[in-house]
Amino acid sequence: MTTQDIEKGKTYAIVSYLTIFGVIIAYFMNNEPENKSDFTSFHIRQSLGLWLTFFALGYIVGNFNSWYVSSGFYLFFAILFIYGFGSALAKKANAVPILGPFYQKLFANLGK
Repeated sequence: MTTQDIEKGKTYAIVSYLTIFGVIIAYFMNNEPENKSDFTSFHIRQSLGLWLTFFALGYIVGNFNSWYVSSGFYLFFAILFIYGFGSALAKKANAVPILGPFYQKLFANLGK
């Protein structure tokens, strides 16, 4: 990734972490030929993976009906989202801990 690519894609990379709708908006904006950025594609894959995992596991965690389980779950994902968001703000392509490399492989065709 070049400095020019990072500067061009920084805004959409940041937007992708805001909500699941931010991922969708960033994806479609990044698919326009004049906006295409590998930096944005990297962060779209990271944030999409985080959001999908959050919703899938959130449904399961909600069935435990335990404050300790729920708070641990939310804290875990809050840290991952903050890490990814901070990485996008710092103009770096750092994968989120634990799950980031898996998301890059799983969504490898997304944004190519």
